Amino acid sequence: MEAIVLAGGSAQDPLAQKYGVASKAWIPYRGRPLVEYTLEALDQAGLAIILVGPQAPLRPLPKVFLPDQSSLLANLEAGVQAAKGERLLVATGDMPFLSVEAVRWVLQQAPEAGFVYTIIPRSTIEQRFPGMRRTYARVREGSFTGGNIAILDKQVFLTALPLLRRAIALRKRPLALASLIGWGTLFRVLTGRADIPGLEARVSQMIGGPARALITPFAEVGVDIDKEEDLRWLEAVN
Repeated sequence: MEAIVLAGGSAQDPLAQKYGVASKAWIPYRGRPLVEYTLEALDQAGLAIILVGPQAPLRPLPKVFLPDQSSLLANLEAGVQAAKGERLLVATGDMPFLSVEAVRWVLQQAPEAGFVYTIIPRSTIEQRFPGMRRTYARVREGSFTGGNIAILDKQVFLTALPLLRRAIALRKRPLALASLIGWGTLFRVLTGRADIPGLEARVSQMIGGPARALITPFAEVGVDIDKEEDLRWLEAVN
């Protein structure tokens, strides 16, 4: 299987500016850029890596380098288009604790679906990484944060691409975005009354293919470096 690593971003990002790097995935941690920790885990799991972001010497070296396309969705689209296989793993390039064991677990446990999204229980994050602040969503099964690894089918992604573009275009128009998602679904999410099977069914309907959530016992899949607060936490545990 091929893995698309999303490591693009602006050099004007506050974290990138602080360290003088091309994007936040190149912030140094323990003598190495953050992105190398993601690359190492994926490489050890036997995946062929397509990196979307600045080209630079890295260990291990990705199989394919693609230039930053200026947005997350455009970067993902470029990676999907470059991939030869139909089933792809997608990961962000800012997971400093990602392990090969976590990657292998996801690969082995992922159900056969057009889109598989990892979610991590709040208790798992807080037990492994106390003090790390994450954003959690409450559903009937518990409180979860989104993971930074997904598995997708190329054709399902391409079919859903117009919808994804529309959702991004509406991101600053909450009412229009809510109507796209569905008012009933949104209300259940906001009140904590949604459940995972119901959300899976709604996403499957929207993207035109089966979608599944994968409850993941590896906290490192849900820990990334996204803002200054995360960086201070990382420096404190270094």
